[in-house]
Amino acid sequence: MTTSRSPRWVLHVDLDEFIAAVEVLRHPELAGKPVVVGGDGDPTKRGVVSTASYEARRFGVHSAMPLRTALKRCPECVFLPVDAAEYERASAVVMGTLRSFDVVVEVAGWDEAYLAVEVDDAEGLAREIQAAVLERTGLWSSIGIGDNKLRAKLATGFAKPRGVFVLTRNDWSGVMAGQPVEALWGIGRKTAAKLDALGVRTVEQLARTDDERLAQAFGPNAGPWLRRLATGEDATPVTDEPYVARGHGKERTFQHDLTDPDEVRRETLRLAQELAGDLSAVDRPIERVIVKVRFAPFFTQTHGVRFGGSLEASAASALERFDLDRPVRLLGVRAEFG
Repeated sequence: MTTSRSPRWVLHVDLDEFIAAVEVLRHPELAGKPVVVGGDGDPTKRGVVSTASYEARRFGVHSAMPLRTALKRCPECVFLPVDAAEYERASAVVMGTLRSFDVVVEVAGWDEAYLAVEVDDAEGLAREIQAAVLERTGLWSSIGIGDNKLRAKLATGFAKPRGVFVLTRNDWSGVMAGQPVEALWGIGRKTAAKLDALGVRTVEQLARTDDERLAQAFGPNAGPWLRRLATGEDATPVTDEPYVARGHGKERTFQHDLTDPDEVRRETLRLAQELAGDLSAVDRPIERVIVKVRFAPFFTQTHGVRFGGSLEASAASALERFDLDRPVRLLGVRAEFG
């Protein structure tokens, strides 16, 4: 007698324009209009875009863009302040809906989750999940289906918006081979530029590049990892264990540049003290303290040191590694746990 097991699938559920979509549900009169959420909602102040609706994205507005730049690109955009509590509430309903299915749910953020499931019709299940989330929350999602987490994540990009897409080992080459290396999750502009200098521009070229050559350019761990990305292989499990943050930080954007190094030091100390207060109830050892400085107009550097027993002293030590010879528009202090 022959027995068979349903194939094991990974589904990546990604809510479309999540924050903007939540705001449109709260303000139905904004449906179809370009909406930008970021900062306190005043685009004349310093701050960055948290999310932009698809209508706003057509004007070239995107996440992490300065609000002032977004205003220049889309003067008719509607700008709204960030309301984290509302997004957390909406996210909790979505995740509860996902858990109502017979799947393992790994929450990856407010607006995304990985699901592990053994089922014959993965696409049918994806459409069922999509419909359930829409019915309970009014929010649309895109779902990528893969035979591992990496392929499922990449499949979601092809599914957007409001679609379902399957990407497995069988069709990896046909879908991904000719794609630029930036299409791979984890490769940004800087890494793509370094690969371009090696003559590596497509996913297929990266997959065929020798590990030793990549190790020389990117390091013994990162180099081979990049090649594995290009093959689509990934053994990372989907787990429903609660997410444990690797660190915690505080940032502040200043409406006027800090030009006095002593003022930069005072503000860094203030952030470190606030962070220490946030962490007073956290029973986890701190391993490193990292200071982030964004210089005007928009150049960012980070430096870190091993934790020296005091967040304030460690932050001050990390700050000494910067040349404070330019105006500062943002400061951040982050503690990384051991």
